[in-house]
Amino acid sequence: MMKKIVGAIVKALTKLVYRVKVNGKENIPEEGAALICPNHVHAMDGPSIIAHSSKRQINALVKAGMFDKPGGRWLAKTYGLYPIKQNSADLQAIKTALKVLKNKELLLIFPEGTRNGLKKGLKPKNGPIMIAIKAGVPIIPVGVKGTFKPFRKVTINIGKPIYYDNYKDKTTDKEVINSLTEKLMEEIIKLRDM
Repeated sequence: MMKKIVGAIVKALTKLVYRVKVNGKENIPEEGAALICPNHVHAMDGPSIIAHSSKRQINALVKAGMFDKPGGRWLAKTYGLYPIKQNSADLQAIKTALKVLKNKELLLIFPEGTRNGLKKGLKPKNGPIMIAIKAGVPIIPVGVKGTFKPFRKVTINIGKPIYYDNYKDKTTDKEVINSLTEKLMEEIIKLRDM
């Protein structure tokens, strides 16, 4: 019951305060596993995507520090949020991601790894591509446009699924994985700039 109440509050607040508009909801599958990969501009972009993009629950990998905040563990348990360590290869987070996807659920991961990673000149993470290939699931690219300043519109553009079935034997080929990550980010940026 509490989950529904909190979910409704988050949805109403993000709609009212950030005027969230979502395009392309039909690109998120009604069943089956998929990775949702948006650009990361603000602390509220993840909750906005989760609240407005699908009737299905969208789980997410979020920075481990969130779990130390008051109510962080409750939120995590209630809403399917899992910790990921930043600035290192987190094998436990990868195992968790694969488990969530094996259960045919949706999982949100930010390829930038941190807020405004591209603006800061940081290289996008290869993790989402590696996970998608290993799990045999598509990636749904998402472009988030807006500053998240109160009462300014935020637009979320959801792209068509990208499949990686032809790369099952390429997970150790760094050049291929880097190239796929770059192409994914290009698609995310294209959606952001629509």
